[in-house]
Amino acid sequence: MVFCGRVNPITGSLDWIEEDESYDYHQEIARSSYADMLHDKDRNEKYYQGIRAAVKRVKERGEEAIVLDIGTGTGLLSMMALTAGADYCFAIEVFKPMADAAAQIVKVNGFGDKVKVINKHSTEVTLGPDGDMTRRANILITELFDTELIGEGALPSYEHAQHNLMQDRWEAVPHRATIYAQVVESRRLWSWNKLLPMQLDFRTIQPPPEMQSCPGSSSVCDVQLSQLSPGDFTPLSDILVVFRLDFSKQVRSAAESHIVQFTSLDSGAAQVILSWWDIDMDPEATITCSMKPGWLYPAPQPVPWRDHWMQCIYFLPEEKEVTQGGETCLIAHQDDYCVWYDLRNPSVANTSSAESPACRCGAHITWNRARFGELNDQPRMFKYQDALKKILNPSSVCLCVSDGSILPMLAHSAGAAQVFTLESSSVAQQLMDKILETNNLKDTIHILQKSPNKVTADDLGDRKVTSLIGEPFFTTSLLPWHNLRFWYSRTSLSENLAKDCVMLPISASLYVLAVEFKDLWRIRSPCGNCEGFDVSIMDKMIKIKRKKGKRKEKSEKHGIYVKNELLTPEKMAKKCIIVL
Repeated sequence: MVFCGRVNPITGSLDWIEEDESYDYHQEIARSSYADMLHDKDRNEKYYQGIRAAVKRVKERGEEAIVLDIGTGTGLLSMMALTAGADYCFAIEVFKPMADAAAQIVKVNGFGDKVKVINKHSTEVTLGPDGDMTRRANILITELFDTELIGEGALPSYEHAQHNLMQDRWEAVPHRATIYAQVVESRRLWSWNKLLPMQLDFRTIQPPPEMQSCPGSSSVCDVQLSQLSPGDFTPLSDILVVFRLDFSKQVRSAAESHIVQFTSLDSGAAQVILSWWDIDMDPEATITCSMKPGWLYPAPQPVPWRDHWMQCIYFLPEEKEVTQGGETCLIAHQDDYCVWYDLRNPSVANTSSAESPACRCGAHITWNRARFGELNDQPRMFKYQDALKKILNPSSVCLCVSDGSILPMLAHSAGAAQVFTLESSSVAQQLMDKILETNNLKDTIHILQKSPNKVTADDLGDRKVTSLIGEPFFTTSLLPWHNLRFWYSRTSLSENLAKDCVMLPISASLYVLAVEFKDLWRIRSPCGNCEGFDVSIMDKMIKIKRKKGKRKEKSEKHGIYVKNELLTPEKMAKKCIIVL
C-alpha cells in the first residue's frame, strides 16, 4: 500500500489517503490522453497513411525498413508500420505501466517477435550488439506533441535520436510541422490575464501598477478556439506562418526567435495570439493532420473531434496599439519546451532571444486564468454589489471567507463598520495587501492569514461577526461544488458569529442534467479495436476501480437497467450526468 497526499476540498487541509500500489499509475493513465488519441480517427488515419508512404519510400530504395517509434504508448504506430511492411520496430515508452501494456498489446496482435518495447527515455537508449537497439533505424515515427507542439520535449528527443539512433538518411512520420498564429484584440480573453479596472456604484477598483505592467505567466493557455464566437475577438493580422520544423533533417535543440512582419488588418490593441499547428505526414504535404479551429473548415467538411490536441492562446506581455495598414513584427521566441510572443516595430525588431515572461506581481502565481475571468466579470460583481447593499449597514462587522476576493472592498464601500477577510497563504495575503494599498483600503480592511477554525475573538477585536460573506471561491477547489467548503467554514466560525449573523450566500442548490454527448464521451470510453488492432488491454487499465463483488462483475459484463433500458458499458460511457 502507498499513502497519497490529497487536498481535502471541504476543509482545505492536506489528508493522507491509503491506496493500492498501482492506484497512482492507473489514475495517471486514466487522466492522460491515451484513450483520446485512440478515438481520434482523423489522427490515426493520417498517421497510418504517412507510415505506409514512408515504408514504401524506404523499400523502393532497396533497404530494410527499421522503425524507431518514440513515445509508443499502446504500440499502435509500431503495429501500423509492421502491417505496412516494416521489417522491425524499436518502440520506446518511458512510462513503465504503459510500456508493459504496449508489450502485451503487440504480442496479442501477433507482432511480439518484430517489436522490441524499450522502457526508457529515448535519450537513455543504448546502441550496439548488447544495447537496447542492435542497429540504427531509418524510419522515425513519433507522437511527442502537445498543444503548443514542443511542450513535451520533442526538440531534444528529436535531436538526440537523429544524432545517435538513426542512419545517415531517414524518413520521418510526421515529416514536418507548421505553427500558425493570429494577432487579435479581445477584451474577453485579455480578462483571463490581467485584473482590469472595475467601475462599480460604490467606487472604481484599480489594480496595482505592478500588476498592470507584469508580463504574466509564460505557460500556454489550452482552449478550443472553435468555442469562441466571432464577436469575442477582432483579428488584427492575417493567419501567419510563424515557423516550420522539418523532422527529416537535423533538428536543433536551442533557443531561437522567429520574426514575422505583417500589415495590420484593423486598428486596435494587440493583446492575444491565437495559435495552432499542422503536421504533414509526407514530404509532398498531401497527408496533413490539422489542429485549426472549426471556423476555418469549409462548411460541408466535418471538423475532426479531438480533445488531446487543441488550439491555444498566448498573452502578449503588454497591450500594443496597432494602426490599420501599419507594419508590425510578431516575434516568436522558443526554447526546448515552450513558445512566447512579443510585438515590435520593424525598425527595432531583431532575432535576439528574449527571456521567457515570468510573473512579478504574484497574481499569476495565485490565480489561474479562470479566476482572472471571474474577478473581471462585471455583471457578476454587480450582483454581489446589489446583494451586499441589502445586508450591510454602518454597524455591520463583516468577515469574508474566500480566497483572493474583492468582496471585502465592496463590503467596505457598502458601509460596513469593520471588514475582515481570510486568506489561505502568505502569497495571497501579500497580493491582497497590494490591491488594498492601491485602493487606499489597507488600513481599513484587515487581512487574517488563518484558517477559519483558528480565528479567535482577539483577531476580530472582541466583536462578533454580523455578516459572513463569500463568493465563495477557494484555490483548493477542483470542482464547482468543492466551494461548499464555505459551509464548513461557517461551522468552524460559529463561536465568532452573532446570533443574528447574516450569511451571503444563504443557500446553495445542486442541479443535474442527463445528457448524451456527441463526442466528449470518447475520453472515457473503451476503445476495443483501433484501426484494426486490438487495444482492449488499454481499456482494462483505465477502468475506474470499483468495489469487488458479484454486482460489479454483473454490471460490467451485462450492463444495468435504467427505466427498462439495458445500458451496456459502451452505452453508459455515452450517458453522462452534468452537474450545473
